Amino acid sequence: MLHLIHSPLAPPDLELPEIAVGVDRLTLAKRRWRGAAEDGTEFGFELEVPLRDGETVFQSLEARYVIRQQPEPVLEIPLDVTPSAAAGIGWAIGNLHLELSAEPTRLFAPDDPAARQLLDRLRVPYRPGAAVFRPGRFARGDRSSHELGPSHRH
Repeated sequence: MLHLIHSPLAPPDLELPEIAVGVDRLTLAKRRWRGAAEDGTEFGFELEVPLRDGETVFQSLEARYVIRQQPEPVLEIPLDVTPSAAAGIGWAIGNLHLELSAEPTRLFAPDDPAARQLLDRLRVPYRPGAAVFRPGRFARGDRSSHELGPSHRH
């Protein structure tokens, strides 16, 4: 049975156990898509506004179904440099037409061969990892931490 979703549930019963509806960042930005929860429950989404990570979209007597954005490969760039150097790094990555997520102490860029080559050429240290990538978050004031997977210093 397919559940058709038009908007997130408000307010959900937070006492119910959560079942994740995993979705990648690019699909999550869409208003029409299909997905399935961890338990196989299928959903169709016809939304006026795209959903966000953490929103509850359906609830039964036993559980609530929550949107969970999937981590993706990223490059973490520590910002232990001057503000002008940090701005230069951001400009260089943006000049590659890649999206960027900025936090006060680090930048995140998609793990892209062109980004790696650029950072290597500029001798900017970075760490490959996995994170829930949210470009433009710093500009909106959302400073929640990223969930980085195992990574190593480059």
